[in-house]
Amino acid sequence: MKKKLVMGLLTMALFGGVTLSVNAQEKKTEVGKALDKTGKAIGKGAKSVGNKTAEVAVKGSSKVADKTWKGKMAPDGSDVYINGKNEKYYVNATGAKIWLKPSQIKNRPASKN
Repeated sequence: MKKKLVMGLLTMALFGGVTLSVNAQEKKTEVGKALDKTGKAIGKGAKSVGNKTAEVAVKGSSKVADKTWKGKMAPDGSDVYINGKNEKYYVNATGAKIWLKPSQIKNRPASKN
């Protein structure tokens, strides 16, 4: 009985705290809006830097650990790698390995040198 009473009181206190914090929202001033815009721009820049870092890291480890399939390219035009299990993949812009079906692998056009 005491546990139910304590749990009920804690639940009521939690909901009361949430409603008070929601009502305490302040209106945005010009400075506040500028700070929000700057924060979003910084977040977007940090995300793109993180994606590029991941892409470079995964491509570097793939070039060391796996074979690059010469004369072939992925649907987006990047290199195709072959791992030890003879599975083919490429690395996308966010650094993820995308596994390929045989029908997705294309011949790379010959360079005009």
